[in-house]
Amino acid sequence: MRRKEARTRSQSAGKSNASAIGICSTAMMIMTVGLMLGTTNAWGLAPSTSSLRQSNLRLQLSTTSQKQQKDEKNEATSYAVQRGDGSTGGGGVTMPPQKIKDVEEDHDTLVRPKVGAEMPKGRPDWFKVPAPSQRPDSRYTAVKESLSTLKLNTVCEEAQCPNIGECWSGGTGTIMLLGDTCTRGCMFCAVNTDSKPPPPDPFEPFQTAQAVVEWGVDYIVLTSVDRDDLPDGGAQHFAHTVELLKHQKPELLVECLVSDFQGMEDSVATLAKSGLDVYAHNVETVERLQPFVRDARANYQQSLSTLEHAKKVVPSLYTKTSIMLGLGETDEEVIQTMKDLRAINVDVVTFGQYLRPTEHHLSVVEYVTPEKFDHFRQVGEDLGFKYVASGPMVRSSYKAGEFYLQHMIQKERGEKAAES
Repeated sequence: MRRKEARTRSQSAGKSNASAIGICSTAMMIMTVGLMLGTTNAWGLAPSTSSLRQSNLRLQLSTTSQKQQKDEKNEATSYAVQRGDGSTGGGGVTMPPQKIKDVEEDHDTLVRPKVGAEMPKGRPDWFKVPAPSQRPDSRYTAVKESLSTLKLNTVCEEAQCPNIGECWSGGTGTIMLLGDTCTRGCMFCAVNTDSKPPPPDPFEPFQTAQAVVEWGVDYIVLTSVDRDDLPDGGAQHFAHTVELLKHQKPELLVECLVSDFQGMEDSVATLAKSGLDVYAHNVETVERLQPFVRDARANYQQSLSTLEHAKKVVPSLYTKTSIMLGLGETDEEVIQTMKDLRAINVDVVTFGQYLRPTEHHLSVVEYVTPEKFDHFRQVGEDLGFKYVASGPMVRSSYKAGEFYLQHMIQKERGEKAAES
């Protein structure tokens, strides 16, 4: 009997010890977790209210810091727009080194440009252009030094235009306003890109007017990068520049080659009413190829709407656009684009060969022959354009085209003045 009682007491003691050990283990776990989370101190006791506040503040600061880093990363790459084929970048953005994956085309016979695709073998001999004169007394050197002294940017340099020698030697330059950094990343353009470019220089309109007067030219082209970071897209900056130019030299003809202003009609109207003579905006390519060639914030219909609204606001304004060829477009698509442009009374269209600026940009699909360019010129004239410049080396701002436009505008305005 005594042995049985002793055995019972021993078993009870064992259970008590096990319970104690279990309780201690649980307490240790709670204390360890509490220390990790900052909800208990080393004795397993709840910390003071002040300590809790400090722990919560550290947690909030850590979360806020992580969110800020994520937002900054997203902002820094916001201009590297994802496209339908999975590729990103354009402009100054580094493109993926691998070939971008194929996407299914609407028809087997249609093609589109791709980054990293095989280029046509050899460049045709019709692309040869004379090198600019480096003589100290040449017009090319004078224009270059003038731009450098006045701290002005030109699209001639930024976009690596092949006609820079011809145009600058002829005293013609296309000035790029609003800095040299674009908020968009089109797949064909080599201009620097950034989601937050430096703010516009408020003295730039005055410097530009001074430079143009010093050059003594009669026709000037003003263009710019896209500035989606500005409320009006930079329209008022352009308008001020035009007004200053016209004030200093009223007979000067001014062409503005501008962005689509994100489709903002008020911005289009601001520039259209500034006193400029030619409102230019480039549709760049045919409708089918827009998503593969241009930044996702640009599109065919938006471009047409800006050209149409400029003419609606100032009916006497000349409107102009440019199209690159050699990106996989068909003849039918090019002609349809011309018909769409004539439907909104666009006056001038130019065609030029797309040339890849770097291997990180779209590859050339084909080199279009001079004969094909001439064919499109004839079609454009038959459709009623007042002027069509079409050739492998033609660009939207091109000396020969500007010379023709200058005389055409002066002639038409002279005829209207005589009638009245």
